[in-house]
Amino acid sequence: GGNFMTDVSNASRWLFLDLKKVQWDKKLVDAVCSPHDVPLSSLPQVKASSEVYATLKKESTGIDKLEGVPVSAILGDQHAALFGQVAFEPGEAKNTYGTGMFLMMNTGTKLVPSQHGLLSTIAYKINDDVIYALEGSVSHSGSTIQWLRDQLQMIEKASDSETYATLSNDGLYMVPAFAGLFAPHWRSDARGCIVGITAAHHKGHILRAALEAAAFQCREVFDAIYADSRVLLKALKVDGGGTHNKLLMQFQADMINAPVVVPRVQETTAMGAAFAAGLAVGVWKNTQELKRLWQIEKTYTPRMSESERERNWMGWKKAVTKSLDWVEIDNVQEHFLDAQTYEEDDEIFAPVTSTSKVNGGDSTGILLGSFSMMVVAGIAMGVGFMLGRKKL
Repeated sequence: GGNFMTDVSNASRWLFLDLKKVQWDKKLVDAVCSPHDVPLSSLPQVKASSEVYATLKKESTGIDKLEGVPVSAILGDQHAALFGQVAFEPGEAKNTYGTGMFLMMNTGTKLVPSQHGLLSTIAYKINDDVIYALEGSVSHSGSTIQWLRDQLQMIEKASDSETYATLSNDGLYMVPAFAGLFAPHWRSDARGCIVGITAAHHKGHILRAALEAAAFQCREVFDAIYADSRVLLKALKVDGGGTHNKLLMQFQADMINAPVVVPRVQETTAMGAAFAAGLAVGVWKNTQELKRLWQIEKTYTPRMSESERERNWMGWKKAVTKSLDWVEIDNVQEHFLDAQTYEEDDEIFAPVTSTSKVNGGDSTGILLGSFSMMVVAGIAMGVGFMLGRKKL
């Protein structure tokens, strides 16, 4: 027999974990699995995110060169990205710009139950330190640009969105609630809208409004994070295809009034797995060494006046209200998936894994999450082997 285990970041999404005690909770298992009786002994052992769990054997893999490979890191997808962005301190955050957006901020050793439509999660565990985070997901970001390209044929390629976008939205806002609004609203009755349009507007304004919508939605999530945690955002570390859009990145910095930092290495999920694996096998001693390895490609600093920022923000909030109550709630299926499957577009927004709705928390700190979390143990195995056999 082999080993059956997972790490805290993945376990926190199984709906079965008490986040404070960091152990399976029989009441939650029964609540989710009823009427079936699922014993706790059938669940994997919950481990730290960085340790040597086992070593591979030739007879189990059939590959000679995998003999003795240490499996030394397990992290959920977005958690690994946070780790790969070396966001090790409370207030450090990352945002992945894909077809949707996935935002996560480190809240330190304190579990913060969300009262503002976010997901409380365990970010990772190194040694005995359990680090928590708040997370929010946005359903449409890069897919909005793809819609303008493929459905409306407004542009030929996604990067044209920056080329043809106007210098100002001139009062035009776009709310891409094609399948409802995700965090922090969780309104399945919402639908997409373009508001404030006049005869003077043209496609350049719509393209700008589509890009701005991503930045506005990002701010909504971070405003909710602050309302829950009272932890100020220090800087936003970003990854994904959207980071190549300079207009979006600058507007993002302006709207959150904080630096937006693009790393030199964009594959942050793989980087996080590598970092965690290296810690486990002794290549690096601590997270401070990892911070010294992480390099910045470009930093966007806020340059918008407070009055202009507030005017933009008030316009967005008003636009959101116009998107609500478009569908009778009884007729809305309780899911947030589009019928349209968009082709992933590497040139502007890279593909990411989706996250599902979770609201609130309670005094026990038991919070529920989604099952849709990619385990990057495969990457960690290879990295663990390389790092364990050879010091870099």
